[in-house]
Amino acid sequence: MARRITKRLLRNKNRYQPKKSPAERRRREKVQRRRLIRLGMPAEVVEKLDPVTVRTLLRHPARLVRRLQTATT
Repeated sequence: MARRITKRLLRNKNRYQPKKSPAERRRREKVQRRRLIRLGMPAEVVEKLDPVTVRTLLRHPARLVRRLQTATT
């Protein structure tokens, strides 16, 4: 017998959490890649990065900008 999801159950965050949708994941990854490009990273390099690396690079944006500036000079 399936359990009914009641309003009380939805309000209890310990019992219910909405699932992340694949469309939202793709949107977040696209935004994060754009952010890397705006920070000065070449678009060709960003295209080849996997999502985990993108998130790792965005953890410290100031450090990334410094690193990119020293690499170009």
